[in-house]
Amino acid sequence: MSQQILITGGAGFIGSHLADELLSHGYRVRVLDNLAPQVHGDSGRRPDYLEADIELVVGDVCDPAAVRNALKGVDAVYHFASAVGVGQSMYEVAHYTRVNNLGTAVLLEALIEKPVKKLIVASSMSLYGEGLYRTASGELRTVQERTLEQLRRGDWEWRGEDGLALVPAPTPEDKAPALASVYALSKFDQERMCLMIGRAYNIPTAALRFFNAYGPRQALSNPYTGVLAIFASRLLNDSPPKIFEDGHQQRDFVSVYDIARASRLALEMPAAAGEVFNIGSGEAYSVRDIAQRVAEAVGKENLLPEITGKYRVGDIRHCYADISKARRVLGYSPRVSLEDGLAELAAWLEGQAAVDRVAQASAELSARGLAI
Repeated sequence: MSQQILITGGAGFIGSHLADELLSHGYRVRVLDNLAPQVHGDSGRRPDYLEADIELVVGDVCDPAAVRNALKGVDAVYHFASAVGVGQSMYEVAHYTRVNNLGTAVLLEALIEKPVKKLIVASSMSLYGEGLYRTASGELRTVQERTLEQLRRGDWEWRGEDGLALVPAPTPEDKAPALASVYALSKFDQERMCLMIGRAYNIPTAALRFFNAYGPRQALSNPYTGVLAIFASRLLNDSPPKIFEDGHQQRDFVSVYDIARASRLALEMPAAAGEVFNIGSGEAYSVRDIAQRVAEAVGKENLLPEITGKYRVGDIRHCYADISKARRVLGYSPRVSLEDGLAELAAWLEGQAAVDRVAQASAELSARGLAI
């Protein structure tokens, strides 16, 4: 009989694509999800995109009884349940700590009583803070946080002693964390707790640090979702994407299909146990470039991005993934090009509606002094 897999948070964006990937490879899939209104809207209904063969258990990962029930007969667990949003985490501290930290603790206590063959936890590139940099002479350099004085001057780049801007370099898994938000801290805690308990109770465990995921099924009305979905929401409402700083900050954008495949490989590869992996594209793109590409993909290239020149407390300048470890150990390599991924995203967006809550979210951050 095929293995039974539980995905916490499996009705969401990444979790549902992982469920599809597992089904297509012969696994049986159960999902535990509370169908949070910020992600799924207020209907509380099963998402239409969830395949009929996926067993949906509606419940809270912080509820021990719901977790124990979802674990019955399960061979392996993907822990993807998480509150997601850097800015929001800086004022909804109790919510993020409850869902991410307490939810993980509840799951792990259940797994201590009923171990599984493998545990895989979704971590995040946010725990790196700034990525790795290279000086003009080629020396690798780590940095911490930009000062408020520097940001107020609009001097966005990191610079070496010679005054020249540092150049972003691929960020490997052994870069020390620099936790700049409650969200980043909670993801680091999730990762460490899972690896620690896995090691103590002989549960093979792997942590996957996802970079900026994009693709169909992102929650377009959630202003704290991924940057591409936020841009798409603005464009669907005939509004230009808003960009902080000067728009030249660089990120790594990876298709959700590549993330789903990497997640399956982490389950199937014994060598993944006890390890942490970056899952990204390994390519850096400026946020300004991405905004323009999304606008072109949806046929609204006339809506040029609005460069605000403002900044958010805790934002980083550049970070993109070194994926060499995932290539070597998991056999992972990204298959979906940015061009193809954006074309599919645009096709999916044609049938979607979005409530643009970006202005509301920006106002909440500004009112708390988190966006200036």
